[in-house]
Amino acid sequence: MSRWRAARRAPAVRAEGTGRRGSLWSRGRVLAALAVLTAALLLFHRAVPNSVGRLGSLLESFLPWLGLVTVVLLALSLLRRSATASITVLLPVVAWTAHFGGLLRPGAEPGACGLLVVQHNVGDDNTDPASTARALADTDPDLIALEELVAPALRDYEEVLAPDFPYHAVRGTVGIWSKHPLTGTRQVDIRPEGITGSWNRGLRTVVRTPHGDLAAYVAHLPSVRLGVTGLASARRDESAGLLGAAVAAEDLDRVLLLGDLNGTVDDRGLSPLTSRLDVPDSGFAFSFPAGFPLARIDQIMAASATVGPIRTLPATGSDHLPVAARVMLG
Repeated sequence: MSRWRAARRAPAVRAEGTGRRGSLWSRGRVLAALAVLTAALLLFHRAVPNSVGRLGSLLESFLPWLGLVTVVLLALSLLRRSATASITVLLPVVAWTAHFGGLLRPGAEPGACGLLVVQHNVGDDNTDPASTARALADTDPDLIALEELVAPALRDYEEVLAPDFPYHAVRGTVGIWSKHPLTGTRQVDIRPEGITGSWNRGLRTVVRTPHGDLAAYVAHLPSVRLGVTGLASARRDESAGLLGAAVAAEDLDRVLLLGDLNGTVDDRGLSPLTSRLDVPDSGFAFSFPAGFPLARIDQIMAASATVGPIRTLPATGSDHLPVAARVMLG
C-alpha cells in the first residue's frame, strides 16, 4: 500500500520538448500575432478608416516608427526563444524595408542644374530671428522659404537676408528669398471655411533660374491637434485640397512646393499634393518638434523636377528644424 501511495505522489515524466511553457514552436503565439498585425498596418495602412478620429491619418503620421515596434518584437521573440515568433516577425521587417528602405540610401545628389532650397517654419515666438536668418543663409541655398513671419521679426529676416538674396516676396505670414529674379507673385487662397480675420498663408511666384522658369509655391497649412477624440485635421485637409487645386491649375510644367504642411508624405490628408508632386527620394529628415523630432511635416515637393536627398539643418530658435534638399530641374 505504501508503494502504491508513493507512486501516486510521484510526478509524471513529461515528454521531451514539452512543458508548461510550451515547445519552441508553440510558444510566442501572441508575439507572432502582433508581428502579423504590424506588417498588415505597414502594408495596408490606407485600409484603416479616417471616419472615426482620423485614425488612418494618425497612423500614417507615425508610420516609420512601426520599425521600432518591429525591433521590439524581434527582441522579445528571441528572449522568448520562440521559433514561430522569430520567423513571423520577418513579415514586418520585409514590409518596413519595402516601404521605407529606399529612404535609407544615400541617394544621388543632382548635378550642376540643381537648386539648393531650404524650408523652415521660423516660429512666431522666435526670440532671435536675426541668428536664424544668418544660419539659413550660411548654407548658401538658391531659395529660402519661411513661414510664421510676423512683425517685427520680419524686418530682421529682410535685413539679414538682403545681401545674399536680393529678390524676395512675402504674402501674409509666408515668404520666399531668392538669388534669382522673381516675377508674377500672388497670394494663393488656402483659407479653410470658418477661419476669419487676417489669414494669408500661401503664395505663388515664378523663379527665373538660369535653367528656365519655375513656379514656386510657399504654404503653411493649418495645424492639427491630437486629443481624446483622435486627430483633428479637417481644416488641414481642406487647405491641402485648395492648395492641390491651385497646383493642378498651374500653367508652368515645373513646380516647386515648399512649406510647413503639418503632415507627413504618407498622411492621406496630403494626397491632393502627393498625388501631383514628387517627394524626396532619400532621407527621413524628421523636423518636428525640434527638441525630439518625430515626423517630417516640413516638405519639399516638385513636379517635372527631381528632389534629391532631404536633410535637416541645425536647430534655430524655432520649434521646427529647417530642412534642405537639392532640386534637379531636368
